[in-house]
Amino acid sequence: MKNNKSLEDYLECILLLSRENEFVHRVDVARKVGVSQPAVQKAVKILQSENYIECDGLHIYLTPQGRSYAEEVYERHCTLRRFLVLHGVNAADADADACEIEHVISDATFAAVKKYVENNK
Repeated sequence: MKNNKSLEDYLECILLLSRENEFVHRVDVARKVGVSQPAVQKAVKILQSENYIECDGLHIYLTPQGRSYAEEVYERHCTLRRFLVLHGVNAADADADACEIEHVISDATFAAVKKYVENNK
């Protein structure tokens, strides 16, 4: 699923919601992502088929594989946002741009950005 922006955004959203609440519901995902519940349902089916999430009918849970992938996407987002802020980009623009860049950046480029951020805390 690498480089599937929409599905990575859903995974990242589910990760963040699971950190805030014991249970993640489709309606919460829809609100946070800004899409309809049928759109979430479609994404849920795909994420389940890829073994990234499990559902019990009411709740969405990240599988270990899904949690690992979601944390990787979120780390890219946070690192890129910090990199942009370090270079003078305002926080709102840095967050929006990081959300786009996180899906397309190569592993080598991300490693260089991460090293820079770690050395410039």
